[in-house]
Parts: sequence; C-alpha cells; structure tokens
Amino acid sequence: MNQLLRFKPILKDKIWGGEKLIKKLNKQSIREDIGESWELSDVKGDTSVVVNGDLRGKDLKELIFEYKSDLLGEKIYNHFGEKFPLLIKFIDAKEALSIQLHPHDDLAKKRHNSLGKTEMWYVMQADKDASLIVGFQKEVTPEKYLYHLENKTLTDILNIDKVKKGDVYFIPTGRVHAIGSGVLLAEIQQTSDITYRIYDWDRPNSDGTYRELHTEEALEAIDYSAKESYKTNYTKQQNSSSEIVSCPYFTTNVLPLMGKIALNHSDKDSFVIYICVDGDVEFKYQNQVEKLKKGETILVPASIKELEIFSEKHSELLEVYIK
Repeated sequence: MNQLLRFKPILKDKIWGGEKLIKKLNKQSIREDIGESWELSDVKGDTSVVVNGDLRGKDLKELIFEYKSDLLGEKIYNHFGEKFPLLIKFIDAKEALSIQLHPHDDLAKKRHNSLGKTEMWYVMQADKDASLIVGFQKEVTPEKYLYHLENKTLTDILNIDKVKKGDVYFIPTGRVHAIGSGVLLAEIQQTSDITYRIYDWDRPNSDGTYRELHTEEALEAIDYSAKESYKTNYTKQQNSSSEIVSCPYFTTNVLPLMGKIALNHSDKDSFVIYICVDGDVEFKYQNQVEKLKKGETILVPASIKELEIFSEKHSELLEVYIK
C-alpha cells in the first residue's frame, strides 16, 4: 500500500457543542452546535471515507479488507482483524459534557459485545478558567459515591483541574471524567462508543426530555480509587518525537516541527496517525505531497516506512501508533 490517507471528518452536533470546530479548525458545517469531529472512525454507522488520491471514495472498512496488514501492521491485523482499533476526534465543549466513564474491555464485551474505551486528551485551546473533571479527590466507597450522586453534590468529591493549551490527561477505563465548558481538545481512544453517563447537570434536551443516565450500569465499572495528580507530565524536543502516553491500546508522541525532517518507521509494525494540533505541515512520500493544517489528520499505512515532513513555521503534531 503506497498512499498517505486523508479522510472526510464526521461532524456530530451536540447539545453542549459550539463554534470552535468551525471557526478555529475550519470544519465545514451549516450548524453552530458541533461538538465533535470524528477524524478517523470505524464505529458502526460512522466509517471514515478517503478524500484524497487514487483511493478517494473508499471507506476504512474497504481499505482494511483489501490491504489488511499492509494498512494495519501484521500484529494488529492478527489481533483486531478487519476492525480499525482507534477512534480520533476533536471535541469542542461550549458547555460542560456530562460526567461519565467507560467500561473496561471484559465488561464491555460481556454487556455490549464491544471494546472498552481507554482514551487520552490533548488540550488545544482553553478559555480563561476552563477546567476538566478527572477522577476522585480521594478514594471513595460506592456508598459514598451514590450518596453524593443522589444529593447532586458529586462535584464535591471529584477532582477538577483548570487547564491550558498543551495539557494532557490519560483516561483509563473506569475513571470518572468530564470536559468542562470552554475547552477544545484532541481525543485519542479505543474504537468504542460505549459511555456510561452518570450526571448531566439536570439540563433538558431541546424537546424538554432528558438524556439517559446509566446509574446502575456504572456502579460495577467505576474506579473508586484516587491519584495525587491526574495530569500527564511530558517534555518536548524540537524536530523529534517525544512520548506522552503509552498503554496497550495506543502510544502517543508529541512532535514539534520547524523546517524539514525525515521519518523512519521501520521499527514499527503499525500504522501511524498524525494529528496537526498547531501550525501546518507538508507530508511527502515518493511523488505524493499532502498538506496538513491545524485540525487535520493523516493516516500513514504500516507498509510506508520512510517519508519527509516540512513546516515553514513552528508547528506541532501528535504521532499515534500501537506498539
């Protein structure tokens, strides 16, 4: 397989969505309440479609069926078969998202015949005093959690961090979390759309109904422990990939770029995803040139091991693959 792949974003309107995906990331929509842009998806009913090159019009499922390990990598294809294992999103929270969590693989398989949903967030922009909810302040019992949930004081026991551009949070399954109002971020996650919503701020839909809560389902899935800090610390090195997060489901590096560098993925048995979170970058492979602007994503098949990238100004990429 010898083509760099770009896909049409799948836009999702949400009651909490805003205008940043349109105004800051140049997504095309006539609506102004776009909460999510799914950049790369193999979720049932929302399969990404190629928009460039000879493979234009083919969807991700067709590509995996045709190219198999040349696209995914041999180990990944043997494990996942014809299912792309990651879902890449941009999220704009004009209002706070519901407080939620995701089940682990075993529970998700048993209940929903699905993968679990381990994920991470990279904050691209945050309004003044914008925050994220991640985990508990202190370890709690299920009984204490239910007491606060029923009395609408759940935020009294949750960890709330003010955030800024570049902040990273890793969200393993079971960890309670919510994106606060005024946050624009990139999300990298397992391919799953299973969410247990535990509190939605008592806000109605436009028709006066309320979104479903999953109180009973969540009890067995919640991680009631606590950490001293939930924010991921990392360092950056100009024109070099530096690891931010590594887990069995994905590895994410940050790559600040200025000028031209050569990339070599001979050490990886995996596709590589690049997400442009700042500036703009030019990718070159053989005679193919693809320009990536802030808020755009490109997929490098596992069979492509060497390519060049170039930026005239300071830019920043997230580099995602599976070890």
